[in-house]
Amino acid sequence: MANEARNKIIFNGTALIDLTADTITEADVINSKTFHKADGTIVTGTCTYDADTSDATALASEILNGKTAYKNGAELTGTMPNRGSVTSVITGFDQSVTIQNGYHDGGGSVSIDSTEQAKLVAGNIKNGVEILGVSGTYTGAELIKATTTSTTPSATAQTLLPSQQGDYDYFTQVTVAAIPYTETLNAAGGLTVTIG
Repeated sequence: MANEARNKIIFNGTALIDLTADTITEADVINSKTFHKADGTIVTGTCTYDADTSDATALASEILNGKTAYKNGAELTGTMPNRGSVTSVITGFDQSVTIQNGYHDGGGSVSIDSTEQAKLVAGNIKNGVEILGVSGTYTGAELIKATTTSTTPSATAQTLLPSQQGDYDYFTQVTVAAIPYTETLNAAGGLTVTIG
């Protein structure tokens, strides 16, 4: 009888202990604490306040700044900075972007500047070379311009340059006029020769 559970004790017509209406369960009582159930048996509580935080490994620096969490039963306040949406534009081939420590909301981006993107066209890239997915077609001949010219010999040296004719790179033809030559009879009965 001594080991039997008791859930109701009445003395002289008065109920001294009455557990029969109790609805408490193990989950309602702090973990490792004992209590009596409605049937009088002694049981141990299992409540850990929603979770047992004794094995938590999070650090304050890993929790968003101002947010709170629990670790080993103690409250932690986060210190990780909230970066939100970080946007960066690359304008040089040797430029790098440093990603700062902290929380990013997924709305940020890193992109090549639109002016630089506009330069990445096939005609600006050497044939056989690929840059950022753009295959080049430039062979060098596309921008070379040729022209023709003519000149008349003179007693002084002449230098003919394509650029003197406009925005040209070379001559396809240079026409040199014949040296003027004339003969006329003179009063002495001979010939007068005029050159040039």
